[in-house]
Amino acid sequence: MELIEVLGLAAAAFAAGAINSVAGGGSLVSFPALIAAGYPSKTANVTNTVALWPGYIGGSVGYRGELNQQRKRIVAFTLPSVLGALLGSAILLATPESAFDAIVPFLILFACGLMAFQDPLGRFAQTHRLASRTGDHVPLTLLLGIVLLAMYGAYFGAGLGIMTLAVLGILLPDDIQHSNALKGFLSVLINLVAVVYFGLFGPVEWLPAFIMAAGALTGGYYGVGIARRLGRRWLRITVIAYGVFVALVLLIR
Repeated sequence: MELIEVLGLAAAAFAAGAINSVAGGGSLVSFPALIAAGYPSKTANVTNTVALWPGYIGGSVGYRGELNQQRKRIVAFTLPSVLGALLGSAILLATPESAFDAIVPFLILFACGLMAFQDPLGRFAQTHRLASRTGDHVPLTLLLGIVLLAMYGAYFGAGLGIMTLAVLGILLPDDIQHSNALKGFLSVLINLVAVVYFGLFGPVEWLPAFIMAAGALTGGYYGVGIARRLGRRWLRITVIAYGVFVALVLLIR
């Protein structure tokens, strides 16, 4: 690998780690960087998943205070996350390289719509007893949602953070910083399963993965500081704006 390629991949991974901590969708920075470096799309996809995983750890370390207050939720979400991630990983390796390209922009736009209408949808969920009624209550609808999110996250993952924040905001009403911290932890768990699966069965390119992992870890940690400064309103606006931008880029591609 040439020096310019090494620096480019490391910089893209740093940006992706920071974006994932703030809003999600960092794969749309790092994945094209791997494509530009000459790797086939499926190889780039699985290598990107492996490379960005340390960035999620960095974000969770930055949010450790908020996570300590949600231990019962973390326990409840672990099994659905693992099961969904295993399914998504297996589906990805069993399908053609281009299978996910057509649907991803529309999934991200759907997630942005959920975020934009989060408050009225949350009230509807409360009225119809779909959402959590207490801090420790985890409704069945949320567990099923976590399984689907984990499947998508392992399959491709771009916009996973946006979708997770939207689902948590509707079915588990709480301070957005708590939701953002929980989103980051779920990303750690989902991508850990995918990393192990792809490491055993997928076409991972390990040299660029290690280079990008260092950048993603640093970017993920410092991205939490940006999320804290934005606050609830501006964090939501940032998530929606970035999600729409990512979807448009994908549609143009």
